[in-house]
Amino acid sequence: QVQLVESGGGLVQPGGSLRLSCVASGSGFGAYTMAWYRQVPGKQRDLVATITNTGRTNYVDSVKGRFTISRDNAKKTVYLQMNSLKSEDTALYSCNAPGAVGFSWGQGTQVTVSS
Repeated sequence: QVQLVESGGGLVQPGGSLRLSCVASGSGFGAYTMAWYRQVPGKQRDLVATITNTGRTNYVDSVKGRFTISRDNAKKTVYLQMNSLKSEDTALYSCNAPGAVGFSWGQGTQVTVSS
């Protein structure tokens, strides 16, 4: 079982930046596509960005050009650099390996964009 721990969230003004981190425990991290998701209360969890084990990335349209996903396999960590934040980016952000077996959801990290 791979445990995931997210960090880096907080309160930021519109237009600001945050860098989220997700650290994995256990083996096999480097073999999997990793993804960041976000969820607001009362709504489903939405996919935000993915990165393959070879570094190919993909983003939901609403964050293209503002968010950057990256990974460091040696540190078993995936990052989400978020720039030009908007109020609609406010959510609980979590990471996981889409389609993989044995990855547990972490607590997530709250991002609040507000003036």
